[in-house]
Amino acid sequence: MRHRQNLYSLPGVGIFVLKEGQHMKLAALVAGILFAAAPATAAAMHIMEGFLPKEHALGWLLAVLPFVALGVRTINATLVRHPDRKLLLGLAAAFIFVLSALKVPSVAGSSSHPTGVGLGAILFGPAVASVLSGIVLLFQALLLAHGGLTTWGANTFAMGVAGGFAAWGGFRLARALGCREKLAVFLAALLGDWFTYAVTAGQLALAFPDPAGGFAAAYGKFLAIFAFTQLPLAVGEGIISVVVYSALLKYGEQGIINLWWKEKEIKS
Repeated sequence: MRHRQNLYSLPGVGIFVLKEGQHMKLAALVAGILFAAAPATAAAMHIMEGFLPKEHALGWLLAVLPFVALGVRTINATLVRHPDRKLLLGLAAAFIFVLSALKVPSVAGSSSHPTGVGLGAILFGPAVASVLSGIVLLFQALLLAHGGLTTWGANTFAMGVAGGFAAWGGFRLARALGCREKLAVFLAALLGDWFTYAVTAGQLALAFPDPAGGFAAAYGKFLAIFAFTQLPLAVGEGIISVVVYSALLKYGEQGIINLWWKEKEIKS
């Protein structure tokens, strides 16, 4: 049976085509994520405004800028060739916003929460995930007074760069080793979360070394404190990521979206 196609336009997303009777499914997924983000006003970033020494804050900002620049270039090139991917790019950003808004107080001057960066890294690559994380962190710092501008570089490096590359690399490695696709997604989200907080602990240890044991002792303490909240949060993030990824696969089978990342995996 032939389906009638409809053109839709979203502000900041552009024009896309969905078959009649199917557009509500994808819209419901996007709307559900955005609706869940609405009450998330208690969010916080990993390291709060002004907590890091100035030289550390500047150093992390300089370290993250090349990755963000690469991500912006990748996004521009991708959308020029494939403008239909704007909707899923926005969904990946919304997913990061929602999960990073689930705050659990942790080490002084920081908080624990899922990151959501794994899904974006799987779909678009780690450089793009770095940009999406940076946008989310900047949005929350400016409009929600959570996190901070001075610590944006450190937070983006930990969540977007370290977490993004760990998730992307974990997914590809798991698939290369023969893991099932959904298990690979779970492991990618898990690793992305854990690497984010491993780097965050390192950032705090560099800024505030232990008077007796130095960096190593401080790093061990920060890791141990983060572990109480981050180990179970990472497992939960992995499960949620699999649920959303499974929904995307279903929509792909129904012809609602194009599963381009799976085509790249087959070719490689």
